[in-house]
Amino acid sequence: MAVPGSTTTTRRRLRSPVDRLRAEFLRRCRTRMNPTELGLPESKRKRTQGLRREDVAALSGVSASWYTWLEQGRDMRVSDDMLERLCQTLRLSEDERVYLFSLVQHRSPRVRRGEARSEAPPEVVRMVDRLSVPSIAMNLRWDVLAWNRLNCVFFRDYGTLLPADRNLLEILFTRPVRYVSPADFESMARRLVARLRFDYSKNADDPRFDALIRRLDTQSPVFRRLWRIPEFSLRGYGIHRFNHPRYGALAFEHTSCVPDGHPNIRVVICLPENAAAKRAIAHANAQLAQSES
Repeated sequence: MAVPGSTTTTRRRLRSPVDRLRAEFLRRCRTRMNPTELGLPESKRKRTQGLRREDVAALSGVSASWYTWLEQGRDMRVSDDMLERLCQTLRLSEDERVYLFSLVQHRSPRVRRGEARSEAPPEVVRMVDRLSVPSIAMNLRWDVLAWNRLNCVFFRDYGTLLPADRNLLEILFTRPVRYVSPADFESMARRLVARLRFDYSKNADDPRFDALIRRLDTQSPVFRRLWRIPEFSLRGYGIHRFNHPRYGALAFEHTSCVPDGHPNIRVVICLPENAAAKRAIAHANAQLAQSES
């Protein structure tokens, strides 16, 4: 269990704007709870709504004084396990759970075992569908969950693959990558593996992620070599150059974003970088629009 910091540090940081937000949030969460639903007697004090601080502390396995310090916004070190117990006690939604971690630890919670999504949320599918450039959505394990028609034109149609075969890393490292020079493939592979280290660090408890790393290490000499080089980057994308069988030498700048409310989903967007790619995108969009009319 954490212990508050020194008196000097506590006084300096007590009741900062974030501390006040934390206090207000925790107070609101416990006052909305119904004690009888948790098997607790209703408080005899009429002015007390929901759970008392002592109730939250007892249900979470901490002392009343420790929880009081936390709710008061004192400077404290709080473990992931302690915050997860509070989330369960207060029956927080997933958005509220992320918010509490941000208020207390100033970061999002770690990805829980088995939390990698197996399908994209509907709003993410709609967004990817309506983008006018090749785009995909994938989980932190790099399983492709959604893609648009332009991605089918310029890269690959994931609809022709079984869901279990739609992992982008396995596709790139264990199957022949056509139309890409060895130098461009090496550059791309180094960027992807450098980014993969970060995603893997957030999913250390995921046995399926462990299995993926083992498969790549066994099946791909390129991955095995790069995985042993201690390079790390949060920017795993860049300029991707290749020769398209129809449109010729194309260059796309790959970038990514995380949709609001879905911290474990990443949308990868491919923007045309050279003139040939811009012309190809315009031509493909015109053809798709014509097919819909």
